[in-house]
Amino acid sequence: MKLALFLLLAAIMTFAQNPPPPAPQPEFNEAAAERFAKLALACVHKEYPGKIAHVLNSDADVAPPRRLTPAFYGCYDWHSSVHGHWLLVRLLRTFPNAPFAAEARAALKQSLTRENIAQEVKYLDRPGNQSFERPYGLAWLMTLAQELREWDDPDAKEMAANLAPLETAIKARLKPWLEKLPQPIRIGEHNQTAFGFGLMLDASRASGDQVFANLLTAKTRQFYSQDENCPLAYEPSGEDFLSPCLGEADVMRRVLEPKDFAAWLRGFLPQIPADGRGDWLQPVVSPDRSDPKLAHLDGLNLSRAWMLEGIASGLPPGDPRIPALQAAARAHREAGLAAVTGEHYEGGHWLGSFAVYLVTGRGLKK
Repeated sequence: MKLALFLLLAAIMTFAQNPPPPAPQPEFNEAAAERFAKLALACVHKEYPGKIAHVLNSDADVAPPRRLTPAFYGCYDWHSSVHGHWLLVRLLRTFPNAPFAAEARAALKQSLTRENIAQEVKYLDRPGNQSFERPYGLAWLMTLAQELREWDDPDAKEMAANLAPLETAIKARLKPWLEKLPQPIRIGEHNQTAFGFGLMLDASRASGDQVFANLLTAKTRQFYSQDENCPLAYEPSGEDFLSPCLGEADVMRRVLEPKDFAAWLRGFLPQIPADGRGDWLQPVVSPDRSDPKLAHLDGLNLSRAWMLEGIASGLPPGDPRIPALQAAARAHREAGLAAVTGEHYEGGHWLGSFAVYLVTGRGLKK
């Protein structure tokens, strides 16, 4: 009996010190990409149903979405349309000869014309639009611009040039807001500053805009460097699609060196185990995928997965928390990707973008 107990304990210790290798992930190939591309192609020029955040100053401001924002009027709302276009660019770069490529290219060229973007700039500058899509949609627009610039393709160069005035206007809008913003926005939906800062930092650094990147880095450090003991047990709220705790850690790994990030993370998320298990953070289940707010929880699994991967990537090699982060990321990846079906438009118009951001490793250092 004592021998059996000894052998069992030895086996447990061996497992903890040498966890099994990660399970292989499903291959991301043209067939999988086509499924996500179809979700975006089905919505980027689908005007209705549509939800607009539109301030009316007079009767003259009453107009259909395609006239208000002629580049980004589909996919239910402006920000989803923006990252739906980003999805198509990302997949075209990844699979340039895929069966969906011609249709995706045509859809992008239809939207991202010089005339359409000029109207988008005009709309952004309307009275009452000071906080329009800030920061979530504006951060995704910068990500779309980044993706186009990185794509070595004649059409991409033309579309990037067309989009540039809107990106410039957005940065001009964001700079004074960032300078004045006194505290971070710690929620699990669009206004979260940590997630927006992460996208904007990646885009600014990739474009060589060091001034804007420095401003974002300074605000990130100001807001989060002293944080400790994030209440991960309080997550998620019922309509979250972003994790406040993981989002903060994922942006902090962008502004700290690995050694400093490891020390900061130890105080910020002491819950992360060192034994390689992934059950410290469980995936969530949407109770109603036809409800546009409750469907957010399917996106939470996807964004948690890429944030967990990002956090692991920011730690020094050999950090004992990396296996647990990777294990939790795999569980969330599996649950999140299984929910990207397109069955309900409430989730189908945006979940594909989150899935592609995850499976292509957009937010990870290369």
